[in-house]
Amino acid sequence: MRGETEWDLVIVGAGPAGSVAATAALRAAPAARVLMLDTADFPRDKVCGDGVAPHAMDVLAGLGLAVSELAAGTEPVAALHLTSPHGVQAHRNFARPAAVIPRALFDARLVHAARDAGAVLRRHRVRTLVQHDDMVFIDDTIRARTVIGADGAESVVRRHCGAGRIRVGSLAIALRGYINADPWPAGEQRLVMASAHWPAYAWVFPIGDGRANVGYGELIRATPPSRAELTARLHGLLPDLPPLALRGHRLPLSPGRPTVAHDRVLLAGDAASLINPLTGEGIYYAVLSGSLAGDAAMRPDPARAYRHALRQRLGRHLRHTDLLAHLTRQPRLVDIATAAARDHPRAFDSLVEIGLGAGTLDISLATAMITQTARRLRSMRKTTPVDGTDHHDR
Repeated sequence: MRGETEWDLVIVGAGPAGSVAATAALRAAPAARVLMLDTADFPRDKVCGDGVAPHAMDVLAGLGLAVSELAAGTEPVAALHLTSPHGVQAHRNFARPAAVIPRALFDARLVHAARDAGAVLRRHRVRTLVQHDDMVFIDDTIRARTVIGADGAESVVRRHCGAGRIRVGSLAIALRGYINADPWPAGEQRLVMASAHWPAYAWVFPIGDGRANVGYGELIRATPPSRAELTARLHGLLPDLPPLALRGHRLPLSPGRPTVAHDRVLLAGDAASLINPLTGEGIYYAVLSGSLAGDAAMRPDPARAYRHALRQRLGRHLRHTDLLAHLTRQPRLVDIATAAARDHPRAFDSLVEIGLGAGTLDISLATAMITQTARRLRSMRKTTPVDGTDHHDR
């Protein structure tokens, strides 16, 4: 009989990726011994934009979770208002409403679901991880057939399992806080992009409980910005904000082909650098990768099964977002994409799918962007005098 130190699966981190991994593993193998380790007690706050796309809710519903209970106390968000780096605006309804659920609620509810499924939760800070033969040893006291690292951007598991470092130029930083939502339109998410320090944007996400989650994030350059600089940039994009308490966090943005498995150790969510490089969205990637990792952990070759499943679900999408992240380092391309979304409903829907789900650059968005580019070129020709001096946009 196995003791309390030996488990079929140990999951380090009980946030969305970890809790969903536990639920998925126990759905695949109800008799499995699954342990979740986390440094915090739940409920606990987590710095995040709190946005939960319907795509994430689809994954959770597929695991048998009641999504209405996960979103209890909040209101659906029906619309998105975009402002591009040079002031182009697009305002349309989502094809399907999104949600804004404070992480203190969302994470605790997912932990509760995992424990209801049979997972055990312990408060424990992991310091070492060693793979040996067909077992993984954690801190010399806990043994597991498979380990899932779901311990966030500063993942201890990632450092110990042989995964590569986060790619240079793919780390972002953000600040967020909560304010009274009254000054902002109900049921509408707002993104205001910056031309300075691009790529960067501020957001306002109403929760539906009288508060809104507001924040600002940007890609880290050679020298990370200070908290004071980030705060000033937030207020510059949202000048009507009152003074507010802000907390910061780092976001390891996804490369086109992330490293997600090493022998009997799998990585999910932020620990695998699964954050959308265009929007900073991470909840959908977290619950999807957690679900796939949990299911794969119950198979004979977990690493192979997980790589295959993730490639099938996200491979093409991640390659497209990686390419688009490089292309949109030019803010004018984002202006063009925003104008396309403003004028073409299908282009708007495609942008949302790329930014919040598993969408790719499709023909509707590409055609709309080509149309906008041609329109801009015609406008420039009309405003360029015969002496060759371009007065466009002055």
